Amino acid sequence: MILYPAIDIKDGKCVRLRQGRFDDVTVYEEDPVLAARHWRDEGAGHIHVVDLDGAKTGTSANLKIISRIAEETGIHVQTGGGIRSIENIRERLEAGAGRVIIGTKAVMEPEFVREALAEFGSDRIVVGLDGRGEAAATYGWEQDSSRTIMELACEFAEMGVKTIVYTDISRDGMLSGPNFEYTSKLASRTGIDIIASGGISSSADIDKLARMGAAGVIMGKALYEGKIVLRDEIAKRRK
Repeated sequence: MILYPAIDIKDGKCVRLRQGRFDDVTVYEEDPVLAARHWRDEGAGHIHVVDLDGAKTGTSANLKIISRIAEETGIHVQTGGGIRSIENIRERLEAGAGRVIIGTKAVMEPEFVREALAEFGSDRIVVGLDGRGEAAATYGWEQDSSRTIMELACEFAEMGVKTIVYTDISRDGMLSGPNFEYTSKLASRTGIDIIASGGISSSADIDKLARMGAAGVIMGKALYEGKIVLRDEIAKRRK
């Protein structure tokens, strides 16, 4: 199971939101590149970077920062937020990202995912499904769609998507534990890799997700507030 420290970028800073609310922001580092270096030094081989400004506007608002993170850390960058076109994907990959996450565009226009898979391959494309309950959310988590996360996940699995990032928005930034039940259902029904996100609060949460077969875990607030020590978690999983 891959451990992903999260770097969410808003106004050029490394932040965390509570339940996806853009008016409830905590700044953890003025320079996201410094945060990325720190997690690399703690042993991270992968990092999860979200352009929050881009998620709202549909642009790559923080592309230069993402490029610096990839160049200056040398670790695998998985990034999303504001991906609305093939060109958006290409510019993230050319900036040094290893994989690009399609969120809102995937929910609103599922056939776009098929196009992206054909252009870049399933190893470079990840679908991000975020929701409050069953409904998939879009546009930086500010709108709910008419599609459910489960039906979309099954559709994307049939297309050939290998990996989905699933976030329970109601738990994000709350340190309340992830949605174990729905994460397990997604993994069992789709048969593809599910990366769990939202609410990770402790080493025990990570252990439980590992036993359930989660392919990865994205950790934000718990890392930044010292409730999880990344170096220790990595060492535990190497034994």
